[in-house]
Amino acid sequence: GTRLNMLNARKKIVKEKGAAPTDLEEEVAKALFDIEVSPSSDIKAELRDVVISGAKEVEVGKGGGAVVIHVPFRVWKTVRKIQGRLIRELEKKFNKRHIVLVANRTILDKNFKRKGLKVRPRSRTLTSVHQ
Repeated sequence: GTRLNMLNARKKIVKEKGAAPTDLEEEVAKALFDIEVSPSSDIKAELRDVVISGAKEVEVGKGGGAVVIHVPFRVWKTVRKIQGRLIRELEKKFNKRHIVLVANRTILDKNFKRKGLKVRPRSRTLTSVHQ
């Protein structure tokens, strides 16, 4: 059932406090899920752990588009291992649009103490994340 696939694909999207995924994000999630269940895929084991935290479309040059896919930092190591193959597979699914994978470092706000960190690492401040 396609319905079941949508639900499974949904699990591939992790968003802030129940924000609804955009159509593009659902499309990316579904593409990831398709690659994960495709029998010919040699990266399915790694893909099982891969989730996205967002996706946006960006205009590149004349009429070209790129899909920027944000991945939570904790799965970035996995993504880096399979990045080349993953991008190739995704580009096939998004008919040749460029695919850019970006690690999404969470920006820790001022009341980050509940996250169990005593000091806010400089690399997690707004200024640093947006460099």
